[in-house]
Amino acid sequence: MSSLALSAAEEGGFQPPTISETHLPEIFPWMEPWGEGFGKNMLMVILAVVLIAFLFMWAIRKQALVPSRAQFLAESGYGFARNTLGRDILGEKHFKPWVPLLFTVFFFVLFNNIFGAIPFLQMPTFSHAGPAYAMAAIIWITWVVLGFRLHSVKFVRLMTVPSGVPKWILPLLVPIEFISNFLIRPMTHSLRLMAVMLAGHIIVMLAGSGAEFLITQQEGIANTGLGIVVLLGSIPLYFLELLMMVLQAFIFALLTAIYIQSSIEADAH
Repeated sequence: MSSLALSAAEEGGFQPPTISETHLPEIFPWMEPWGEGFGKNMLMVILAVVLIAFLFMWAIRKQALVPSRAQFLAESGYGFARNTLGRDILGEKHFKPWVPLLFTVFFFVLFNNIFGAIPFLQMPTFSHAGPAYAMAAIIWITWVVLGFRLHSVKFVRLMTVPSGVPKWILPLLVPIEFISNFLIRPMTHSLRLMAVMLAGHIIVMLAGSGAEFLITQQEGIANTGLGIVVLLGSIPLYFLELLMMVLQAFIFALLTAIYIQSSIEADAH
């Protein structure tokens, strides 16, 4: 906590929420000697897997020719992953084996993001760096392994030596391309998701705590009225965060498809 927040708290003033407040105590601190315990973050990751499996299996349980609303929504979600993320990016020839991965990535990130908009849960899993790093690492390993399987060691040259570039500039360009593709790419893939989720979560927390302080802690009609205005203003912020949750799931899955496509067609340029 900053010295400004401490002095405000001591004087009975407004104490803004901090990043540390988004890290709740562990439910089971059984991993403490080696790291963090089993906390709400891990619980929601498991919950997302269970919910995705249950909802889609329940929606397609009858598999009727004329689909029910639930079956229609499930098929629309699958169609989005298959066509928009798969076929449109990877091409008709290559997309089918990658549809399960793209479907899983999109809905797993989406559900974990949406948790931040659900009362009582109210924390997007990927507002913490750990899950975002883990997801990006899985995609990065998939991209690298696929590249080496299709192109062997030539994959490194394909990713670091752009075609048509004069040879005299290669000593400068190759290290930049190597760092960009093999080191910075997974970092930006994860941090983009984490930063947006954390920022949206902090903004909503700040608006809510500020409104509560003005309404309950301050005297006077003006402060109460201002608190109500802040509370009403947090409603569009809530829906903006909801929009960003969906958009970030799409961007993360879209970049996954683009990375896979770059491995498949690395020698096409």
